Amino acid sequence: MNRKTLSIIMPAYNEAAVIAPSIRETMTTMDRMGWDYEVVVVDDGSMDGTLAKVQALAKGRGHLLIAKNRENYGKGRALKKGFRATSGEYVAFLDCDLDLHPGQVKTLLDIMQREQADVVIGSKRHPESQVAYPWHRRVISNTYFFLVKLLFGLPIQDTQTGLKLFRREVLAKVFPRMLVKRYAFDLELLALAHHFGYTIAQAPVILETKRYQHRIRAIDIVHTFWDTLAVWYRMHVLRWYDRHAPRR
Repeated sequence: MNRKTLSIIMPAYNEAAVIAPSIRETMTTMDRMGWDYEVVVVDDGSMDGTLAKVQALAKGRGHLLIAKNRENYGKGRALKKGFRATSGEYVAFLDCDLDLHPGQVKTLLDIMQREQADVVIGSKRHPESQVAYPWHRRVISNTYFFLVKLLFGLPIQDTQTGLKLFRREVLAKVFPRMLVKRYAFDLELLALAHHFGYTIAQAPVILETKRYQHRIRAIDIVHTFWDTLAVWYRMHVLRWYDRHAPRR
């Protein structure tokens, strides 16, 4: 396998309406920057033709790789599957709806190199961030941040923004130990990275939420709460992550 400098993983579930322009914009942006890169799109059991659109776009594009799940298993499992298809020294997570423009990956790379960080996350709460999203999303985000800070003491102010950058070794260490597949996946990932001594830095983001019906239901909030408590229990009571070797 020819190792790339940067791998971008884009999970997608029923995104037929936006997936093709999102991929084109991402690849055009990376080409303009001159990066040695690959884009790995993970179709998480879509039922609206998302996969067919990605397959059509991938023809003749060696930088575009496809992974797929037969069923909808959740964003966390999709990202783990996408990681197995990557070769990059650096691995970025990028949502496929263009709420966060792919050009912002450069900001995360610059911060990683300047601060010698192992992980850089886009943070809506960064003082230089420009964020436009509904008030009820802000309330949920602020409440969850307070809970995460109380339970885990992470040196960051946001865990949920869909733009993150990792040195490859971090994901290779953390992913095999992770259990959460959906609701608190980002929290478990960052809590484990911090737990194992990796440094995490924050970057400002420009976020423009284009689809205000974005998928936050009461049941999702309940599941996120319980999954978060489960991560805390495994980490601080059972010491599960320290006692269990990575699953192969």
